[in-house]
Amino acid sequence: MKKSVLLIGLGRYGRHVAKNLHELNHEILAVDKDEELVNMVLPYVTNALTADSTDVRFLESLGVRNFDLCIVAIGDDFQSSLETTWQLKELGAKYVVARASRGVHEKFLLRNGADEVVYPEKQLARWTAIRFGYDHLLDYFELSDRYGVYELPMPPQWVGKTIVDLQVRQNYHVNILGVKKKGVLNVEITPQMVMQAEDTVLVLGKSEDLRRFFAI
Repeated sequence: MKKSVLLIGLGRYGRHVAKNLHELNHEILAVDKDEELVNMVLPYVTNALTADSTDVRFLESLGVRNFDLCIVAIGDDFQSSLETTWQLKELGAKYVVARASRGVHEKFLLRNGADEVVYPEKQLARWTAIRFGYDHLLDYFELSDRYGVYELPMPPQWVGKTIVDLQVRQNYHVNILGVKKKGVLNVEITPQMVMQAEDTVLVLGKSEDLRRFFAI
């Protein structure tokens, strides 16, 4: 469903957010006090304004309560990020997501009204450590501290066997979510599907079980 999004802060992170929201066909109003950054994001947003987001009169003029989502992507000025987050909630914003660049920022942003805080450097660092810290892991998506989705080369002991033969839940404590063949993902997994050596497999499970059974 198309959402109306207020995006404040158009540094590198904010511009990437804008581009991805644009690809998802959302309506975006982008704001930054740097006119050059505003011009850079124009191809990807519905509208863009050059303004100071800590100016409460400016925020009031936007009607922030009418946006489905407000994203505060300011990364280089924590005071402005904090003030903007607080003002948005005071003006009735439905849901505010704020960016943190340090651990302590996360706590203050939550206390000042952010519904959710993203910490890109921390999240990317964890992904990098897990993705490249193991020899046989092709991709990884964390669902919680204990569970994740892992893309793995087809385990040799699975080749030529069906899902029924493998009994993955009982024997490996994981769920198969999909199989990739030449980069094309198939999520229509049937009990009779035969595992092929050249394919990769997406599994959901605990990290300790993946390490134990698949030597990633």
